[in-house]
Amino acid sequence: MHKTILLPLFLASPAFAQSGSRVATAPIDAVDPMIGTGGEGHTFPGATAPFGMVQLSPDTDTGCELRACYGHAAGYRYEDPTIQGFSHTHFSGAGHSDLGDVLVAPQSGADVKLDPGDPARPGSGYRSRFDHATETAKPGYYAVTLADQGIRAELTAGTRVGVHRYTFPAGRPVHLVIDLRSSLYDYPGKILWSGLHLRPDGTLTGFRETRGWAPGRKLYFAMRFSAPLTDHGFVDRDAAVPYKGFQGPGRGSDAVAEKLGRALEARLDFGLLARPLEVTVALSGVDEAGAVANLEAEPGGFDAIRTRTAAAWAEALGAVEIEAPAPMRRTVYTALYHTLLAPSVWSDADGRYRGPDDQVHAAKGFTFRSTFSLWDTFRAEHPLLTLVQPEQTTTDIVRSLVESRQHSPHGILPVWQFAGRETWTMIGYHAAPVIADAYMKGIRGFDADAALDAMVASASYAPYGGLGGYMARGYVPIDKEPEAASKTVEYAYDDWTIARMARAMGRTEIADRFDKRAGNWRNSFDAKTGWLRARLSTGGFRTPFDPTAINYGSDYTEGNAWQYSWFMPQDEAGLIRLLGGDAKAVAKLDAMFDFDTSKVDYSHAEDIAGLIGQYIHGNEPSHHVAYLYSYAGAPWRTQERLAQIVGSQYKPTPDGLAGNDDLGQMSAWLVFTALGFYPVAPGSNEYVIGRPFIDRAVLNLPGGKRFVVVADGLSTANRYIARVTLNGVALDRSYIRDGEIRAGGELRFTMATTPNKRWATGKTARPFSISSSPKPD
Repeated sequence: MHKTILLPLFLASPAFAQSGSRVATAPIDAVDPMIGTGGEGHTFPGATAPFGMVQLSPDTDTGCELRACYGHAAGYRYEDPTIQGFSHTHFSGAGHSDLGDVLVAPQSGADVKLDPGDPARPGSGYRSRFDHATETAKPGYYAVTLADQGIRAELTAGTRVGVHRYTFPAGRPVHLVIDLRSSLYDYPGKILWSGLHLRPDGTLTGFRETRGWAPGRKLYFAMRFSAPLTDHGFVDRDAAVPYKGFQGPGRGSDAVAEKLGRALEARLDFGLLARPLEVTVALSGVDEAGAVANLEAEPGGFDAIRTRTAAAWAEALGAVEIEAPAPMRRTVYTALYHTLLAPSVWSDADGRYRGPDDQVHAAKGFTFRSTFSLWDTFRAEHPLLTLVQPEQTTTDIVRSLVESRQHSPHGILPVWQFAGRETWTMIGYHAAPVIADAYMKGIRGFDADAALDAMVASASYAPYGGLGGYMARGYVPIDKEPEAASKTVEYAYDDWTIARMARAMGRTEIADRFDKRAGNWRNSFDAKTGWLRARLSTGGFRTPFDPTAINYGSDYTEGNAWQYSWFMPQDEAGLIRLLGGDAKAVAKLDAMFDFDTSKVDYSHAEDIAGLIGQYIHGNEPSHHVAYLYSYAGAPWRTQERLAQIVGSQYKPTPDGLAGNDDLGQMSAWLVFTALGFYPVAPGSNEYVIGRPFIDRAVLNLPGGKRFVVVADGLSTANRYIARVTLNGVALDRSYIRDGEIRAGGELRFTMATTPNKRWATGKTARPFSISSSPKPD
């Protein structure tokens, strides 16, 4: 039955047929930043450098109510017909949003519009219609023609700067409107305070403080122009302040102009220009002087910065050399691109940054990073960065996490942080597995004892997310804390990673304590029904119980019992025993994928997308599940399910992501899966072997080693593994160790039309689990 379901689903995706053009373009030319900008991928198409502080991108709409804003979390939505302007900060693939800072709207002619206007009424504001045929999007570069006034807009970016280049129609006066009111996920009162300051040398600086997703977020900017101003004006559009028109020193004045308020705009006039206007904008989280210094730290005009950023992208993307048919190669390289956007740089060129205590600190010997979507990214994004980025990147990440804890008013590691500010979004203390995974892989350059102390502090902070009850009872009680079943199992996994690192460091007392806590997932698992369930303070399981129910604030986090009953990555063998053994575990996995979704309605849940039965690829709790057949001795079933997922959840089109990319996690899943292995349990130093989706790949590893993956005979029909060799020797286990990859060598798959049901089925051939393998390598 499964073959009749799975094979047509895979073949139904001609974009990934294993045939067609294999002409190898440079990796940077294989990337399509438009992938994920439609549907609910929530990616942005604009210009940014690898991990850049600036994400300079078009906003097609910002003025919407919170619920309606979900589709515009990245500012740009492919389906929209107009562009409102170009702002400098964006998340890539977030399920919630903020940012959209310092919006620039170019205009020409005598009539300067101060409001964005109605998308349905052309000419009603400064927004403009556009045609996708005029768009170009590449790593570090974006261009589009604003049709209403015939303005060609080009964008590029460095690490802390963004550069606009506007070509205006001849014979028409040139203007820019800088709208500090505009913000993603906007609502009345979001702007707490803002300022504009025109300096004698023509540099425009400013700031704003917002109370959005992150409370009290401060951002500063400095802006320079390739042509002198002929006139300018500042205005506060606050309804409480009478509008008296633009205020400025007037034409020809050398005086400095300044304006403070909550709804500021600047109108900048340049007269008639014979050449394109370039606008260079630097950001800082520290102060305006920091923004000016960041501006000066990246000299050069548009073309120079575009060239430097293209070189940075070529180097970053060159960490993986991919041979595959053009559609698959484009999809995987774009996925790799999306994994290299966050955690983004937050410290200034001089090392200063604003921390979670809203104070300015100095990063000494490293670059401070922020934008940590840790509930998503601990799974595959961070493990991938340890393989495709220099070790300094991961060291910077770990040091940023630890320093954030040192400056946190609560004394714990970040949960979901951006711009140095904590949002308290999602659950777990998933900075712990990020740090432990790095340490277990031999990455150093940070204070390991301070890092472990921070992990323990986060796991012991009783006021957070029911941790007090968890520490007292061994589970989070649902009558005291929502989403208790999910929190229990996620805490238990995080605890295991703390134990792993502590034991490797010789801190035995901590290791023993957290090893015990790592088994707490059992305390919320109902062996009688075979489901993870929420328990009451009295010890009983909460009733009534429906394993298909998805309701925010209920027993589970963005999921239900179908997804969360598989989340014990540290002990899948223990779960399989509770389910009654291999055959029953395989049957339950099949039931999950084959569930009749016509029986459920999840339209009320925004993040629930990409359904294959009860497997929900558009959200993270399902991401490891297809690999669990290998823990039950049926790796060929993993191979079938992966074909089903890749064939239905990814494609090289704007709507090519099944759900939010979540700061690179959805993309990291594909990069790993395409290579043929996946980190089910970060911290174990193992990757579970799935099956490859590309003909050949080379990982150019930190330290100069090369690890080659080859898929002999790969085709749409040849979707099963016949045999695997590692450095020419038969590999009869369904996992590969991190050390084996880092040593360099070759992993070779021989693909076939029928499954090899003898390969890697034995107990000793299965990936790590606490219950079967207490000490992974």
